[in-house]
Amino acid sequence: MLTILKPIVVLSLTLIITTIAIFFYNPTLPDPNYLNPPNPNPMSSSSSTLARTFILWLHGLGDSGPANEPIKTMFRSPEFRNAVWSFPSAPNNPVSCNRGMVMPSWFDIHEIPITADSPKDMNSLLKAVKHVHSMIDMEVTAGTNPKNIFVCGFSQGGALTLASVLLYPGTLGGGAIFSGWVPFNSSIVDQISPEAKKTPLLWSHGIADQTVLFEAGQAGPPYLEKLGISCEFKAYPGLGHSISNQELQHLEAWIKSRLQASSS
Repeated sequence: MLTILKPIVVLSLTLIITTIAIFFYNPTLPDPNYLNPPNPNPMSSSSSTLARTFILWLHGLGDSGPANEPIKTMFRSPEFRNAVWSFPSAPNNPVSCNRGMVMPSWFDIHEIPITADSPKDMNSLLKAVKHVHSMIDMEVTAGTNPKNIFVCGFSQGGALTLASVLLYPGTLGGGAIFSGWVPFNSSIVDQISPEAKKTPLLWSHGIADQTVLFEAGQAGPPYLEKLGISCEFKAYPGLGHSISNQELQHLEAWIKSRLQASSS
């Protein structure tokens, strides 16, 4: 009985682990008015030269979008004043590695811990990718420059981020994968367009991760390189299956360096 329940317990703690890690590394949250500070002279603000930025954050298995919203309070640079954040929640689906238990899940996962050779579930993955693409397309229709759209995700959300960015027909601002893995097989490689290969990728992974093994993350960039896709990989010693403040600080700088100025 304990053997059956162990993966359920591990994966159902994604919400708790992520939230605890965020507040452990940054116990003092900024002023709630930070993201929209008063500006008596808007035309003199440096943010007026920046176009709208869209950051889509995809959570891990068993988690929820709202539980991850504190992440945005850590992005304190003025360049993010025009940023629009979205933290969607995955639909409830049965998960094979948890004996069919229904929980928030973007796509099916067959085993835990996840290794570089873990089986892929292409049908449910591609369905989730279409959902992410619809959110991106809505933002593009609203007028956001695709190169100011960034997709980020943790664990299962990180794996979905990778697939969604690479299968999107155009070039985006970037994709950031935290504790993720390559969730697809070679059957979709031909669907990756030359434009999608230009989207910058950042991959961060804790060396002490026992849920998505470090080897699963480490195997990603070399695989992508063979496809002609460059990826920045950063390893974090001592970090388990969670997100650290250090990772988020690097993400802030990484996105900031890629923001496009407004043409208006």
